[in-house]
Amino acid sequence: MFRHLLATALLFSSLTAVLKAADSPPNIVIIFTDDHGYADLSCQGIVDDIRTPHIDHLAREGVRMTSGYVTAPQCVPSRAGLLSGRFQNRLGVESNGMPLDQFNEEQTIAERLKNAGYATGMIGKWHLGPADEIVQHGFDDVFYQGGSWTNFDVQGNDVTPGTKVNGMYHLDANSAAARAFIQRHHDQPFLLYLAYRAPHVPLDATPEYLKRFTGPMPERRRQALAMLSAVDDGVGGVLQTLRDNGIEERTLVFFIGDNGAPLKIHKLDSPGGGPGWDGSLNNPLNGEKGMLSEGGIRVPFVVYWKNRIPGGQVYHHPVISLDVAATAVALAGLPVDTNLDGVNLIPHLLGTTEAAPHQELYWRWIAQSAIRQGKWKYLRGGSREYLFDLEADREEKTNLITEHPEFADLLSRKLEKWSSELHPPGLETNSMSEVWERYFDFYLDGKSAPAPSIHSGKTDSDRRFQGWVGRNCKIDLVDGMLQVRPSNQNGTAFIATAQLRAPANSIAVLRLRARSTGSARITWREKGQAGFVENQSVAFACKSSDGPVEYKVAIPASNEVIHLRLILPRGGADIESIRINTPEGESIKSWRFGS
Repeated sequence: MFRHLLATALLFSSLTAVLKAADSPPNIVIIFTDDHGYADLSCQGIVDDIRTPHIDHLAREGVRMTSGYVTAPQCVPSRAGLLSGRFQNRLGVESNGMPLDQFNEEQTIAERLKNAGYATGMIGKWHLGPADEIVQHGFDDVFYQGGSWTNFDVQGNDVTPGTKVNGMYHLDANSAAARAFIQRHHDQPFLLYLAYRAPHVPLDATPEYLKRFTGPMPERRRQALAMLSAVDDGVGGVLQTLRDNGIEERTLVFFIGDNGAPLKIHKLDSPGGGPGWDGSLNNPLNGEKGMLSEGGIRVPFVVYWKNRIPGGQVYHHPVISLDVAATAVALAGLPVDTNLDGVNLIPHLLGTTEAAPHQELYWRWIAQSAIRQGKWKYLRGGSREYLFDLEADREEKTNLITEHPEFADLLSRKLEKWSSELHPPGLETNSMSEVWERYFDFYLDGKSAPAPSIHSGKTDSDRRFQGWVGRNCKIDLVDGMLQVRPSNQNGTAFIATAQLRAPANSIAVLRLRARSTGSARITWREKGQAGFVENQSVAFACKSSDGPVEYKVAIPASNEVIHLRLILPRGGADIESIRINTPEGESIKSWRFGS
């Protein structure tokens, strides 16, 4: 009891000193990158082709976390965990495509800090529901996806909420909006969540950034480096705006990646910037996005607070994105909320306590689960089990489970107990997919990589599915039809293609057999848009049938369509063919599966 009281007193003392020095609750800036591999900050010292001088400044004058984690190896759940400050599995947000009902009822960091008098702003990639609902999660100022939905502009003026086209490169637009937000609110405490869609595909760096990286290298690598250079310029602009307004010392900055880079094992330099390897690297970590190995969940993680947190620190204790909310709540002077799963990092970074922030960290993602306790990590994937000593083997090359079965059993029981608190409970919510089995074979079991079958520069999967890829689903060719099934019971399956150049007001002609009667949708991205825009969607009714039914769906695009998604009714569908026609009925592109 005495030790607990002493720790509480030291914590209160350190927070009081920090807040007194800052004169008021500090601003909080959270910069979140997208599919950003562990290697890809130059301050990490792992590769020498990346250049991120402004982010390096944050690390040099702040704290670089060598064991910084996110809560999932995928975009939606990792964002839900960050913004709620709770394991997203408690909220039913296990993976992309899951219902967001419970997340929508949860208090976000923005809602908490707004109640403490903070101005709140969200800029960039949201990925947690419709753009026009972001304001319902506590963010008053919104600049979504490079400004494709916004209620303020890059000059800092209020605008009528809705879709806007500003003509700027989306990463530059987000950076400009971040500077404008700071200008708008520099005289009051603020929370800024700046979520760049980089280096996530589609890879779309501009010539200005591409010319910084010359010489021989995979073109996808060049694109990733250029996009991250644009992010770094944006970070530099944010820092300069803080300085110009005299508030750098009143601002705590987090820089974190949302999950590891997708490598697709082979890191194929396939043409175009669509699905596939995003050009980023997870070196020296093992695995990639979609795995609970280190390469999927250990990410770039930097904390900076000028003249408040001692700079030049390299911090080795494990920390996690959940800690952002707990830290922000404490610094805002809000009551301690025991529902938050993170911890306040400030006492640890000030040196007030030398204890590790966490005794254990936990993960569950569909068929995989893991626990880290100190240097030890226990990992499950279906029926496979692994035990790694991460201090001696951060590459997760040596499975020690036969040498330490008792300790593996102890960690397994702790993991099982934690998983019983989740929604739904248990160590997995679905079985291992074929893709994950291949990943575990290659990365963790040392089997040879399956050789990619190359056909006109594309993988065998691209050739068989003719450029269409599945998301949140299992996809295969069966009896001359593209069979698409949701990967989990409550998920929504869709297929997508970025191999399209269709004029405005095109018509999609679909022949498919729906497994159940319900609504389907087509969404699209137009030339010049960084991502999908919420109101660019058209629904059509599908009915279950014994054979393929033809549906003609007008796509009311105002510009050239370059990226298309077909979102299927519950249960998925079997697709015989897809054709895109001009408004006059002339065929532009067609796909007949199995032929």
